[in-house]
Amino acid sequence: MAITAAIISGLVIVFFIFAGLYADVLWFDQIGFLSVLTTQWIAGTVLFLIGFVAMALPVWVSIQLAYRLRPVYAKLNSQLDRYQQVIEPLRRLAMYGIPALLGLFAGVAAATRWQVALMWLNRTPTGRTDPQFGFDVSFYLFDLPFFQSVLGFASAVVLLAAIVAAATSYLYGAIRVSGRDVLVARAARIQIAVTAGLYLLLQAVSIWLDQYTTLSDANELFTGAGYTDVNATIPGRAILAGIAAVVAILFFVTAVIGRWRLPIVGTALLIVSSLLLGSLYPWVVQRFQVDPSAKTLESEYIKRNIDLTRDAYGLADVEEVPYNAKTTAEPGALRADAETTANIRILDPALVSDAFSQLEQFKQYYQFPSNLDVDRYTIDDKSQDTVVAVRDLKLSGLNAGATWVNSTIVYTHGYGVVAAYGNQRSADGQPVFLESGIPSSGSLGKYEPRVYFGESSPVYSIVGAPEGTKPVELDYPSGVDGAQQTYTTFTGNAGPKLDNPFNKLIYALKFQSEQIFLANAVNEKSQILYDRDPVTRVQKAAPYLTLDSDAYPSVVDGRLKWIVDGYTTSATYPYSTPVGLSDAIADTETPPQPFALDTINYMRNSVKATVDAYDGSVTLYAWDDEDPLLKTWQKIFPSTLKPISEMSGQLMSHVRYPADLFKVQRKVLGKYHVTDPGSFYSVDDAWTTPNDPVSPSTNTTLQPPYYLTMQVPGSKDPAFTLYSTFIPDATGATSRNVLTGYLAVDADAGSTDGKRAPGYGKIRLLTLPKDDTVPGPGQVQAKFNADPTVSTQLNLLKQGQSKVLNGNLLTLPVGGGLLYVQPVYVQSTGETSYPLLQKVLVAFGDQIAFEDTLDKALDVLFGGDSGANAGDTAVPPSTTTPQAPGTTTPPTSTGDPVKDAELKSLLAVAKQALGDKQAALTAGDFAAYGVADKKLADTIASMLALLG
Repeated sequence: MAITAAIISGLVIVFFIFAGLYADVLWFDQIGFLSVLTTQWIAGTVLFLIGFVAMALPVWVSIQLAYRLRPVYAKLNSQLDRYQQVIEPLRRLAMYGIPALLGLFAGVAAATRWQVALMWLNRTPTGRTDPQFGFDVSFYLFDLPFFQSVLGFASAVVLLAAIVAAATSYLYGAIRVSGRDVLVARAARIQIAVTAGLYLLLQAVSIWLDQYTTLSDANELFTGAGYTDVNATIPGRAILAGIAAVVAILFFVTAVIGRWRLPIVGTALLIVSSLLLGSLYPWVVQRFQVDPSAKTLESEYIKRNIDLTRDAYGLADVEEVPYNAKTTAEPGALRADAETTANIRILDPALVSDAFSQLEQFKQYYQFPSNLDVDRYTIDDKSQDTVVAVRDLKLSGLNAGATWVNSTIVYTHGYGVVAAYGNQRSADGQPVFLESGIPSSGSLGKYEPRVYFGESSPVYSIVGAPEGTKPVELDYPSGVDGAQQTYTTFTGNAGPKLDNPFNKLIYALKFQSEQIFLANAVNEKSQILYDRDPVTRVQKAAPYLTLDSDAYPSVVDGRLKWIVDGYTTSATYPYSTPVGLSDAIADTETPPQPFALDTINYMRNSVKATVDAYDGSVTLYAWDDEDPLLKTWQKIFPSTLKPISEMSGQLMSHVRYPADLFKVQRKVLGKYHVTDPGSFYSVDDAWTTPNDPVSPSTNTTLQPPYYLTMQVPGSKDPAFTLYSTFIPDATGATSRNVLTGYLAVDADAGSTDGKRAPGYGKIRLLTLPKDDTVPGPGQVQAKFNADPTVSTQLNLLKQGQSKVLNGNLLTLPVGGGLLYVQPVYVQSTGETSYPLLQKVLVAFGDQIAFEDTLDKALDVLFGGDSGANAGDTAVPPSTTTPQAPGTTTPPTSTGDPVKDAELKSLLAVAKQALGDKQAALTAGDFAAYGVADKKLADTIASMLALLG
């Protein structure tokens, strides 16, 4: 009975495993990437078998030799005799079980290294040699990691074989301890000596290879082999490798002559040599030769580090542009930057999600992401920066209606993309949509709006039905009031088919839902959609890629596509400084990842991927076909990537320079913008990314880079650009929030079929003069907050049940200087409230302006006429301050200079009254609080009377 139960349990477990594997086959086959799965399986299986045999066989042979060559008449002590009596009944099981168990673990470990093995088998030369040994860089990318893995595995095999041999020999009397003497039988001596010799030979090879790892080892100042490494560590390791090989030979000699003295002396010599050559000699060279003259001696090696680090991160061709930024705002200063000022984005994608939700969500089962994306579209023959979002499905909004049928069969997809002008706002501060509504309408043309594959799609949905069947999938609510519903039936090919009972059973087991097998809504035309997040789909189709943290939607060729950037990375590029990827990309928009183990020192944006929002189809394009890592992976997974020539012009127009790569590059350039070894050594010009001025002081985060259409100094024309800023890298009393650099990259790939724009990816670094002070984002935000007029108006905006939200602080190199622009939103505290753009703050040098529109603010800032128009010139002028829902904010301008002066005086009184109220409340003086409150009310009444 017990045996029967065990067999049945085993069969059930096997079937569950088979169900998972078979489901993977169906999924990969459906998206056309079955070869990716089978290649991994074949590689993993082969490596598992190699690892199993390579471990189990030597261990088994070692046990067998130790047992079969044991002394027949060995005298055992009573304790060993008892051990033998206990173990003897299990001896045969142990002799096969121990090697099998170790082989199982070794096979699993080997299978996980399938990428390293396949990359070595398909390695591609880079055409660049390292400056120390003259090897092609591919040796460090492909060969060295593979050799180290093989040596580590082989060393573990030999070591374990030696341990089991020694244990068996001791158990059966081949090794005996008699007082101070250790007696070793001849057979055991030969076996142990040969095994030890093999182990030391492997260590000799490993030590020899350790010479090359110095090129990616980090020291206190830079990464790579420095003076001490080149003149002490590397020669020392070569000598140690030779000594280890000699000692290995001595062990082989011992196996023949039977004397342990020579290998023991040799081993002692090896240990002493490793201390002298591996530690003491390099320390002496560093301490007494390098440290006193480090700036001179390390100069050559610092230069290597600078050059190869910039090369590894794609920074070799950064164009430095001296930018003598003005700090005085003069009339007409923006005339030469008219196209840039017309495209300044005043809509903050991190704040307007609630506005999108309240205005465009329509139903509780739809949602928008908390952070929207920035894209651009050609509207009326002009490129227009837009803030875009997908109206995705939200099953939690169904509440009590979230039955299995509703969650799986009825509510299956989101609907449409919503896009707003980045540089416009309505008169009351709402976004101005260029694409909106259900059904979708606007300037983006006709496209397939249904979103079956999105960032918030359900875990799985079942779609499809025979032709002529009444549709059951909710498409969208008809009419504004949503009184009627429109239904649809999915007609694409997006998931594995559930056209037979076996497939239904497979997926019922996978998702642990008997409904999949029993429901009558599941028919011969049904498909099951899962793994629907765009990043997940691309990761499964291309497991060798590191993917960007932000997939963004675009309407391309009549389809809604998710665009995902893929990177090839390495941590073994010679002389390149490593960066923690998760740490480098963390900022206000990208939270840090705890316990991230993703250190890299080489990165390329090698692949652009798209995922169709309707049918989930994944397309990979080889964006950087010169990247040796991508070339290698193309050999491993042939026919899975398409050439760039197959990208349509519309897709090209929405491809952008990826933010994660740019964040890594800006982190590296904070230190490696310095190309002079002497200055680099002195660390006299290190930069860092400023903290986001709108992040809370208790949890500061770095300011993210921003996409803007602008003309960067040094470029010929305006372009869609990604930028960031730099301030001095200092803390404490020495820190200064002044700008030292402005980093921008041309993010526009053009709109020509299969051809990248010549300027795409061009990185420009504007270096600001060291003898002048240009305020950084932190200083500008502080100036905004401290200005009496601004703070008074903000306090008035906060009256009632409202709160003021500062938007992203943008920095633009225009007018010969640096212009700061920050939208200011007002939001009531009601449940259905959303932020409304009410004001715009601008700054240039030490001057600031605070007005209802960006256009007016620029004119005020630049002496009455900036010389150019902003994109929000169409906003109707208002004689009253725009209000957020639930507020009663008084106006701040009358148009009459005399009345405005009186109004300004009243604003100062109101500000003082507000301060008195707060002080009284803090002190618990409610009488004083009442007096201050009445004064504030009287002042506001006077302002209202003044304005009629």
